[in-house]
Amino acid sequence: MKSVRHTHEHGGTRAHSHGHDHGHGEGHEHHGAWGRLKHALVPHSHDHTEAIQTAEQASSIGIRAAWVSLAGMGATALLQIVIVWVSGSVALLADTLHNLGHLATTIPLIIAFRLGRRAPTRRYSYGFRRAEDLVGLLIGAVIALSAALIIWESVRALTIQRDMTHLGWVLAAAIVGAAGNEVVARYRIRAGRRIGSVALIAEGQHARTDALTSLAVVLGVIGAWLGLAWVDPVIGLVIAAVIIAVLVGSMRTVVRRLMDGVEDGTLDLIERTAAAVPGVESVGQVRARWSGHRLEADVDIAVENTLSVEAGHDLAHAVEENLRRHVPHLQQATIPVTPAQAGTTSRRTP
Repeated sequence: MKSVRHTHEHGGTRAHSHGHDHGHGEGHEHHGAWGRLKHALVPHSHDHTEAIQTAEQASSIGIRAAWVSLAGMGATALLQIVIVWVSGSVALLADTLHNLGHLATTIPLIIAFRLGRRAPTRRYSYGFRRAEDLVGLLIGAVIALSAALIIWESVRALTIQRDMTHLGWVLAAAIVGAAGNEVVARYRIRAGRRIGSVALIAEGQHARTDALTSLAVVLGVIGAWLGLAWVDPVIGLVIAAVIIAVLVGSMRTVVRRLMDGVEDGTLDLIERTAAAVPGVESVGQVRARWSGHRLEADVDIAVENTLSVEAGHDLAHAVEENLRRHVPHLQQATIPVTPAQAGTTSRRTP
């Protein structure tokens, strides 16, 4: 038979979902306190058990999560700004600046989600979903700027005597900030994992860092009560260090996607899934990349020489359907079909 190239895309108004579960036996295991802490702070690109199918639904979930979290973090930041003004707490100022950084990056993220919905053009033939990854870089730049401001203010506070007042209000604001940021973090991370958005997950992880740093403000208040004025700016420096550590991990994931990198095990899963379809003699080159929060794949399969072109097309469609059932966030699968050569070693997974 001649080579057949099969491409099937699911997205926009043409998208449809298949009512199949996405169960995988590759769950994340986190042993010990350090493993759990690392899982909480390091972004994950997807959650197999919560993956959804259509690009339109994924974008809607992302936009809704961004707006809801914007409102929640805006209310928290407004309260903290007032208390920073009257108290002079550097640690609370650090936490507030980080919250404002999230507000400044949420709007571009919403715009990126909306751009990703636009149909491809002659100039941008792959569409506009990569705008989401570019916003991830913007998020990193804003967070880095907030960390620099925190360091500046903390160093100034160590060299200039500054009395902290209204300690009870500062303590209350820290507790409210911790609770509000954790709620926003859980919501963003859950939504980001459902749709496979590394930018939304990174925003959620940063919100979780805010929750932790809000709790650190409590230590500054305790230090002030004990007459240890230096505790507050030192806590500010610790907060900056935590922000930078989380920033590095988040940007590593964003840059990997911009470089067309995928998570470990993704290609193995695609290869096994394609090889499991009856009629596939072997699986050749397998490639995959993220475009925004959707995954694209190219899978070369070999079939029997006697297969007709029509039968080869039907088999390619069956492979694509199997991939859709088992590979989360798959948007498009391009499946070239070629006749198997005599003596070819099958790469079928039992």
